[in-house]
Amino acid sequence: MSHHLNIAPLSSWIDLQDRPLVISGPCSAENEKQVMTTAREIAKIPQVKVFRSGLWKPRTRPHYFEGVGEEGLKWLQQVKAETGLMTAVEVASPQHVEICLQHEVDILWLGARTVVNPFSVQEITEVLKGLDIPVMIKNPVSPDLKLWMGAIERVNQAGVTRLIAIHRGFYSLGKSLFRNPPMWEIPVELKRIIPEIPIITDPSHICGNRNTLYHISQKAMDLEMDGLMIEAHYNPTRALTDVEQQISPAELEQLLDKLVIRKTAGDEAFQQKLNELRDEVDQLDSEIIELLSKRLDLVEEIGKIKQEKNITILQIKRWNEVFKERLRQGKEQGLNTGFLSKFLEILHNEAIRIQNEKLNR
Repeated sequence: MSHHLNIAPLSSWIDLQDRPLVISGPCSAENEKQVMTTAREIAKIPQVKVFRSGLWKPRTRPHYFEGVGEEGLKWLQQVKAETGLMTAVEVASPQHVEICLQHEVDILWLGARTVVNPFSVQEITEVLKGLDIPVMIKNPVSPDLKLWMGAIERVNQAGVTRLIAIHRGFYSLGKSLFRNPPMWEIPVELKRIIPEIPIITDPSHICGNRNTLYHISQKAMDLEMDGLMIEAHYNPTRALTDVEQQISPAELEQLLDKLVIRKTAGDEAFQQKLNELRDEVDQLDSEIIELLSKRLDLVEEIGKIKQEKNITILQIKRWNEVFKERLRQGKEQGLNTGFLSKFLEILHNEAIRIQNEKLNR
């Protein structure tokens, strides 16, 4: 099911010249010198259109640097006047929105900790009503697509049409190479459900370190994300927040120059070949669905026989043998065993559900 929202195309309000949108700047505004030096260096990179900086930092624990607050807005006004870059600031309350508007901030964004709470989002949308200002919405900390969509819908209903979703990765309890594992399937699904929403990826918060920034940035481009938000600081090792994930403007320029931006469509011969292969895939999908239907009909028949003879539904020995045998067959066919395991488990769970239903009728 697709949700059609009233969202303006990115190119209608930012001059991108068919390139991805790049937003950069320090994690936090620390002082005037740091903001201005970083902005002047970033302004030399043609791909960067927006200067970002955190002013109010909702930290996990209270004794960490929590941002300079309102004072930083004067520095951002200076950045805008001197470099011509648009400015973007995270807001977490209606008061933040009002103060940012008074200081001519160009773009507001809602952070992951705000988006996780619909009450906070609703409070902010109340002050956004009737305001013509672009808003970016980060995914919530938890991997919850509906929460992310809910925040987008609330802001859109307030009359904001210039919207961007920011994919910044998700919190995970398990061990990971990333600070916030990207879980690409979630932004890809958002793109499918709300095709008109531009989505940009925030590799800084996904990686939590400098080493994998390029890899995640390239992956975002390969998955047709609309841009990147990357944190840059003129002296990253001295940053007051998120030292490990910020890079210098020079490193940012190198990263952007290295990116391969692939085309979304090819020539006529390519398109024809692609359409032929897609037709084959469609045909096979239809056959798979037909076979699944037949398989589940047989499962229902098995359930009926078990019920008549008063036999338990779950036959664990038989299931273990089937599971092992199917994995062996799949391996021979070159299938990924992780994928096949998940598929077989889903099939088995559905078979149990059908047989249970039969038993309880």
